[in-house]
Amino acid sequence: MAKYVELNNDNFEATIAEGVTMVDFWAPWCGPCRMIAPIVEELAEEYEGKATISKVNTDEEQDIAVKFGIRSIPTVMFFKNGEVADTMVGAASKQAFAEKLDALLA
Repeated sequence: MAKYVELNNDNFEATIAEGVTMVDFWAPWCGPCRMIAPIVEELAEEYEGKATISKVNTDEEQDIAVKFGIRSIPTVMFFKNGEVADTMVGAASKQAFAEKLDALLA
């Protein structure tokens, strides 16, 4: 079973550097973040070997959140080869996230 990657200052840049990466900026106290958590886990399984699905706890990794101007959570950013390719703010459906990933993988 594939699992999403927990990102921090040590592994963030290396993780997003190559290929397609989805990064979920979240916090434990955030209701909508908890709502999309199972979706993120499903995507990690379904996109194993194709894209990296990851999460950043904004309470613990404030430097990363500030760097990318995260003002509300959940914010999901999509990176392709280290560059920001797309951003979604707020909870969304699994299909909405999958469509973004599929477009970047095409």
